[in-house]
Amino acid sequence: MHLPPAIILATLCIALQLLNSSTASVIPNRHVSNAHWLPAVATWYGSANGDGSDGGACGYGTLVDVKPFHARVGAVNPILFKNGEGCGACYKVRCLDRSICSRRAVTVIVTDECPGCSKTNTHFDLSGAAFGRLAITGESGPLRNRGLIPVIYRRTACKYRRKNIAFHVNEGSTDFWLSLLVEFEEGEGDIGSMHIRQVLVSLRL
Repeated sequence: MHLPPAIILATLCIALQLLNSSTASVIPNRHVSNAHWLPAVATWYGSANGDGSDGGACGYGTLVDVKPFHARVGAVNPILFKNGEGCGACYKVRCLDRSICSRRAVTVIVTDECPGCSKTNTHFDLSGAAFGRLAITGESGPLRNRGLIPVIYRRTACKYRRKNIAFHVNEGSTDFWLSLLVEFEEGEGDIGSMHIRQVLVSLRL
């Protein structure tokens, strides 16, 4: 029986969500969470309380403003973007001026590249919402007005409640061409490589 493309794609999406079976495998980049804080700078873009931008070099599109991201996102310079391999990685970022900055670090997820940022010093270009969370209560506006601020950061594990990994079949995929986006991955967050193979599914109507 010939299955229409919609059913084939739906079946593939279901199969990929069962990732730890023998039908597919994803190999994350092998990084461990870094306990040491490192220096960097941070700016922000987009609207003051927004998610930065729709789209971005990692391909998340409007997903950056919904669960599990909730605008906790940012662009990074080439040092952390790594030609796309840095997409999905999670970092804790904290600003240093105690007169205006919270002592609480903000966890941000890499969803974009910042081509205009420094190529030699680590730079986070955060969404307006993420940047504002660096401030103490009531000071997010004045902190944004500073523009560029010194911060410290460290790599951390991504935590998505009750979720392991999720795939999205991109619009335009057909039974002859397939485009997949790894939306998020628990733990290390960034994907080193992905292998898939065809799954034969028998449907009884």
